[in-house]
Amino acid sequence: MRMFSIESTADSPKKIVYITAGAAGMFCGSCMRDNALVTQLKQTGGYDVTLLPLYTPIRTDEPDVSVDQIFFGGINVFLQQKIPLFRHLPRFLDRWLDKPKLVKRVASRGMSVNAKDLGSLTLSMVQGTHGHQKKEVIRLVEWLRDEAKPDLICLTNLLVGGCIPTLKEELPDVPILVTLQGDDVFLDELIEPWLEKVLHEMKGLAALADGFITFSEFYRDRVAPMFEIPLEKFHLTALGADLHDFHNVESERKTDGNTIGYFARICPEKGFDLMISAFLDLAKRAGFENTRLKVGGYLGEKDRAFFETQIARIEEARLSDHFEHIGSPELDGKLDFFESIDVFSVPARFVEPKGIYAIEAMASGIPIVAPDRGTFPEMLAASGGGLIFPTGDVSALADSLATLLADKEKASGFANSGRKWAFKNADRQAMAVTTGAVFEKFLQNEN
Repeated sequence: MRMFSIESTADSPKKIVYITAGAAGMFCGSCMRDNALVTQLKQTGGYDVTLLPLYTPIRTDEPDVSVDQIFFGGINVFLQQKIPLFRHLPRFLDRWLDKPKLVKRVASRGMSVNAKDLGSLTLSMVQGTHGHQKKEVIRLVEWLRDEAKPDLICLTNLLVGGCIPTLKEELPDVPILVTLQGDDVFLDELIEPWLEKVLHEMKGLAALADGFITFSEFYRDRVAPMFEIPLEKFHLTALGADLHDFHNVESERKTDGNTIGYFARICPEKGFDLMISAFLDLAKRAGFENTRLKVGGYLGEKDRAFFETQIARIEEARLSDHFEHIGSPELDGKLDFFESIDVFSVPARFVEPKGIYAIEAMASGIPIVAPDRGTFPEMLAASGGGLIFPTGDVSALADSLATLLADKEKASGFANSGRKWAFKNADRQAMAVTTGAVFEKFLQNEN
């Protein structure tokens, strides 16, 4: 694939600031995707790219290229929301509260990222300088204006866009793009009166942004009416992942031919209980008594009781010996996981805007079974990497898994097609090429 290039002098590359959002110490698909994109853009040339984290440090299973400072530090944001005194602290105290090591230590003890608990805080954040975190907005905008001096700013989602009005005032010639990759998932959990108020504010922010990036037409068509964004403001780019370490997975497979894999956040939204139900269904079918289920992914405290309920179902069915939970491993553990499974599925209930886990599975040479909504229909139509089933239909999910476990030739065909597609169309380079082309359109309009 031919890489894009940007005309620039050796001493004046285009400056991009990509603002991402930490997820309180858990592996986050958006963080990992943003980190992989910026890593490749930095290597491509023509760009001076800064990956700037908000809330908490990001956590990735590849080298973290974000800067070692945080804006809108999670501790500060929370205290400013709850205690008026903290809205007026001098900056040297704010800087102490925003130290990455301190925020990371607090986040590791469990900071809430549950939208149901954060309605008033979410509203305050999207209100920008009209919210309780006004001084955080000012500090970020001043840093961007006086130190970073970007030619373009890209936000990881619209929920972090409360700074957009002030940016437009202080940096009127700098285009602002927003990647939409899960705002609706968070908003779906908000309750009234917060949802209506937050949506109202976000529609106003969307009107000020110069453009939006999504990874599928399905997701574009879902969020466009939600935020009243004209379709002409959208730009589709490739969704990608850092696949460098996945090249050798296929040749090192260590499977028993009967193992289903699930690797994602363990929660109802990702359909973990649906996977358990399909596994229990399969285990009762003739010829599938030896089916195994191997599970990995982040488990938050709010979902622990849910997880334990599912484990109890497995124990009641006397299938504990056929189930393995590996926790939330780093990269080496993830690669070992993919080497030990035969088919992969995350039967998400919600409209998945990304599905990086599916790309990683296909890059590992594993056929996948995915729900018929979100990014997956377009992804599998393009890749030929697996089967689609009706979202939430446990029997259909079990049927699809059974097909791939029983028909090794069909499974191999899906696996080969998916693997070729992933390395050609869904790696860091493909993501950087398509995203860089969008950046160029706005950078050239500056001239």
